[in-house]
Amino acid sequence: MTYNVLDYGAVGDGATNDASAIQTAIDNCSRAGGGRVLLPGGKTYRSGSLVLKSNVEFHLEMGAVLKGSDFLEDYNLFHADLSSPSAQTAVEIPTYEKCDYTGSPILFFLYAKDCENISITGLGTIDGNEEIFYGQVSPWHIDGSFYPRVPLLFLENINHLSILHVTLTGSAFWTTHMIGCNDVLIDGVRILNNLRLANCDGIDPDHCKNVRIANCHIETADDCIVFKNTASAVHYGPCENIAVTNCTLMSTSAAIKFGTESESPFRNILIQNCNINRSNRGISLQLRDQGCIENVTFSNLNIETRLFSKDHWWGKAEPIAITALRRKNDTNVGYIRNIRFQNINCTGENGILIHGDTCNNIHNINFDGITVRLRKKTDWPKNYIDLRPCAESGLFTDSLHGLYIRHADRISLRDFSLEFSEDMACYTQQPISIGQCEDIVINGETQEGN
Repeated sequence: MTYNVLDYGAVGDGATNDASAIQTAIDNCSRAGGGRVLLPGGKTYRSGSLVLKSNVEFHLEMGAVLKGSDFLEDYNLFHADLSSPSAQTAVEIPTYEKCDYTGSPILFFLYAKDCENISITGLGTIDGNEEIFYGQVSPWHIDGSFYPRVPLLFLENINHLSILHVTLTGSAFWTTHMIGCNDVLIDGVRILNNLRLANCDGIDPDHCKNVRIANCHIETADDCIVFKNTASAVHYGPCENIAVTNCTLMSTSAAIKFGTESESPFRNILIQNCNINRSNRGISLQLRDQGCIENVTFSNLNIETRLFSKDHWWGKAEPIAITALRRKNDTNVGYIRNIRFQNINCTGENGILIHGDTCNNIHNINFDGITVRLRKKTDWPKNYIDLRPCAESGLFTDSLHGLYIRHADRISLRDFSLEFSEDMACYTQQPISIGQCEDIVINGETQEGN
């Protein structure tokens, strides 16, 4: 059965707050056992918080836009005391320097928890109205006015979740934050966010299992697809059994990332047949907490990177960055092992970075059929190693390297080629730099540290 929000009093004129009408349609649909809640095309529906419920397909027709309210109080679903210092933290230190996050926001747009059989479908658009959250603005970076801000979709403990074909845009924070969800299908989705606005990740599976992400196009500031294991949700267990395929990705941070929130294991994950374009980093495994990353395969990827600024975004155009470091001096950091990279073409302004903790907690990393071509694309400096965030200062100067490895063991590169263009060769003194490592083999030859 279809529940048309216009029949419940929605206006769709782009000005009226239609939240009550839309919520009533959702409630009636779920209460009756399920069906489709329809937002007809050709209209813009303004709303604050909406709660999705079991057995509801939330469907936006072509030309329908659900746009966030202009007023913060409309997102205060649980009536938090917004005047409390703990509710929202004003951004005084830039978020690229301090962005610790447990995974629990205060304000919400589309929200669901403890449900089953939820779908968000259609060729319409969900718009987070990002402009009302702006803080400090520069030509290369926009910080939010407070932290954490409003996620576009916050979906916790949902069994059988589908997000199909919709366009998600204008998110001021994590666009699709899924916590403890099982059996997730995201297919044919477009995520089009501001490439300068910090923290507006694309898809964040957080302690999720049995996830398929396919045929999506994602443009975001911060990370496109980022696997999380946040502290507040450790009771949901590992992030595992995930496949990502046939996606096109563009990011001013990392196109595909693990972490940094890593309180539980990430394991049994496949990333294949994707194109990464104009990204500040291609693939980033950033372990900073007690969890681990293991049994992950990346295959058949094209990665193109470029620098976006000197300070504002973590990463320095590395196509692949693997780091396992302590978040703080007293952190118990886990390990990264059994990672395979196959058939990957890399072109950009930096090489591959691998850096573990002093206990050498990165091991059994295999590269097969990897090409790295360094080409100058911007005038940003090329002499930095970026390990942020970590207990020590994570940004330091060095010459440019095509391959840089520290504190890692049993790293194998087979059919590996490295090429510097003439305009990049002047930035390097050691094309390959290896230190504090054991059993590093490149094209059949064991490498000594330098």
